[in-house]
Amino acid sequence: QNPSLIHYSLPYSFISASCCCKHITRRFESITKTTNMTTLRQFRMDDLLKFNNINLDVLTETYNGSFYMAYLSRWPESFLVAESPNKDLMGYVLGKAEGEDNLWHGHVSAVTVAPMYRRLGLAKTLMQYFEDVSIHTYNAYFVDLFVRASNHLAISMYNKFGYVTYRRVLGYYSGELPEDALDMRKALPRDTNEDSMVPLDHPVRPEDLEW
Repeated sequence: QNPSLIHYSLPYSFISASCCCKHITRRFESITKTTNMTTLRQFRMDDLLKFNNINLDVLTETYNGSFYMAYLSRWPESFLVAESPNKDLMGYVLGKAEGEDNLWHGHVSAVTVAPMYRRLGLAKTLMQYFEDVSIHTYNAYFVDLFVRASNHLAISMYNKFGYVTYRRVLGYYSGELPEDALDMRKALPRDTNEDSMVPLDHPVRPEDLEW
């Protein structure tokens, strides 16, 4: 079996999943009632031509090609796509490692699922995968992400995944839809006291961010 592919059969099956290039193995639980196979695999450059159905979401940021290539070259283990049996891209997670000392962490730059494949648990599966990479490959203290302050549905979802609002970043999002961001965090086992999740009592500005 190609180690860069993760397959899970649904429902109620457990398939061993291996991350290519790293010694990460976990078992994934079924997430929807179907007998088809969904593939989780590393992002490939030709996927840039296939993910319009995912990035058409107004709340999903679309970057230029060099942005995705930079992630693919530096953090390939953290750029994962979910592919349907007919080879459509269902969703992806894009992450990296950054920081110093006890601020060393995994950062979710993007996690999104195409509208037709939502409510299947894919976002949770993709987030769990990246959290495993952050634990076993990066040995990080926590995982963080930024979300629009008005995106209550996403905030609620991340809360269910164990994330808390660490701080508010004023004017983080610019452009056509300027808005504040919430910096949300989830402590990993290395942060034994969960110090990384203790919220700040005041907002910050983008220029105040460490990374």
